[in-house]
Parts: sequence; structure tokens; C-alpha cells
Amino acid sequence: MTANERGQTGAKTISVEEAGRWLGVSRNTAYEAAGRGEIPTIKIGRLLRVPVAPFERMLGLSANSAEAA
Repeated sequence: MTANERGQTGAKTISVEEAGRWLGVSRNTAYEAAGRGEIPTIKIGRLLRVPVAPFERMLGLSANSAEAA
């Protein structure tokens, strides 16, 4: 699966909702998982974002293998 097939745009962070779509779960489930620390997040003001690199590592994906695919 290439980066574009996963919906990656080259951004360094994605929304919690987008992380949920990558995982195939609902928005609410994604926010609950983020709250439990199961999805890595950073907080910027009141905005909760998911850093792509740690999220891909968590899923067993790497930026290098995504570019090579």
C-alpha cells in the first residue's frame, strides 16, 4: 500500500478523525483511543493532532517503506 493509497498528504500530523479512518474505526472510538493513549497525540492549544511518524511506527509502517512501495 502506498502513502497516497493510505490517504497521506505529506503532512506531519493528521486529525484524530483521519487516524480513525486509517484504522477503520469511528470518530468517537478514535477519540476514546487517543484519550487512553492508544493513538499517539500532541496538543496544540485546544487542537489534538496525531503525529504521522509515531502513528505509522505504531501500525508497523515506516516512512521509508511507504515511499519505496
